[in-house]
Amino acid sequence: MIKRRELFSSLASFGKRGRESFDIRPPYVKDSDSFSKLCIECDGKCATVCEENIIVIKEDKTPILDFKKSGCTYCDECAKACEFGVLQIEFKKNINAKITIDMLECMSWHKTICFSCKDVCLDNAIDYLGLFRPEIDTQKCTSCGFCVGVCPCEAIKVEKWQ
Repeated sequence: MIKRRELFSSLASFGKRGRESFDIRPPYVKDSDSFSKLCIECDGKCATVCEENIIVIKEDKTPILDFKKSGCTYCDECAKACEFGVLQIEFKKNINAKITIDMLECMSWHKTICFSCKDVCLDNAIDYLGLFRPEIDTQKCTSCGFCVGVCPCEAIKVEKWQ
């Protein structure tokens, strides 16, 4: 016979397994295929100049963003340092990801005052209904990722932009 705690733990982990994994790329690229074609010639200079230290070079020598550490300020330094033209300032756009808040995991949605995500949001894209129930304004959000790493209960999720 399964215990109640085991049942709820398995249900919670089931929802997490279904999430698609994807690479979050720096926001200065015109063609995503250029990562696999041109980055293999590079020594990862973009990662060394990132002021937030969120650019990580994967085994295949392509750059991804790691929002667990911090967020992207769109400072242009990685694009300036890119010697192979993969990242270029003229192709600057919002990061190709969607930031969401999981209501089931968010402390504020469970009546605990927490403004961790709102406090770091550079775009003022997180609105609260009263002291609780945060929501992300998709019109304002640039997917910079600053809110992701500061969430004490990992309720901020990064999803592939459709």
